[in-house]
Amino acid sequence: MNMPDIDIDNLPGTPFQRDVWRALTQIPRGETRTYAELAAMAGHPTAIRAVANAVGKNPMPPIIPCHRIIRSDGKIGGYSAPGGIATKRHLLQTEGVKFPDF
Repeated sequence: MNMPDIDIDNLPGTPFQRDVWRALTQIPRGETRTYAELAAMAGHPTAIRAVANAVGKNPMPPIIPCHRIIRSDGKIGGYSAPGGIATKRHLLQTEGVKFPDF
């Protein structure tokens, strides 16, 4: 499944949030990244908490795949989109991601 064309620059949000959302679209289907890895990808390697906040403000989940972000300890973490963690778990399983707590 290909990513639909998303004009992230026209989404409501700050330039920082758009940097994070743009980086999210670079994570391939079936792969995950940690918040620290995403922060580096977005060009803000020391702003891990702010990056996590921007992930939670994603206006287009799962189109902008914030479900692919996990905790640094390898656990699934939270998901602020409808359905919460159950939806995140389902999306990741659909993509073939396996976790010990599934």
